[in-house]
Amino acid sequence: MGYTGGTLPNPTYRRLGDHTEAIQIDFDPRVVSYRDLLAVFFSSHNPCARPYSRQYMSAVFTHSAKQAELAWAAAATAREHLAAAVRTRIEPLGTFTRAEDYHQKYTLRQYREVVGELLALYPNARDFTDSTAAARLNGYLAGSGAAADFARDLPRLGLSDRARQRVAAVCGGRLTAVR
Repeated sequence: MGYTGGTLPNPTYRRLGDHTEAIQIDFDPRVVSYRDLLAVFFSSHNPCARPYSRQYMSAVFTHSAKQAELAWAAAATAREHLAAAVRTRIEPLGTFTRAEDYHQKYTLRQYREVVGELLALYPNARDFTDSTAAARLNGYLAGSGAAADFARDLPRLGLSDRARQRVAAVCGGRLTAVR
């Protein structure tokens, strides 16, 4: 989680200027392609909606000309599928500034007992933010993901039985049956 796309040096949530709240995704293209990530992005929100503000606009910030080309193609596919104008911005990534610690893994942070266990495993704030376990739990607790993936992942995330039961109770009805 962080801020990009603007001109203000060192933006913060309280001093955002013309930046957009964004996530930066590190991925292994041997596991998942950029094209697949774009498909998930465009199918996970309404890319035709008018932005409420620059802070919350729909955007893809690209690292290269090839990423921009793929993003434009994904936007065209969304436009054809939705039969409407796509308002998602596609811009080159400038500087990405990480958001404040309290802004990271926001949904997960609502479950203090679970966060406490993860912070014991990852006492450094950046390690916690960057951990796969925290990322997966944050997504599952927000209702994203397939139930089968959750069942496979939960025992491997380093949580106590009590924390696993708490997470399972919350996620039980939120997750989809299929990937």
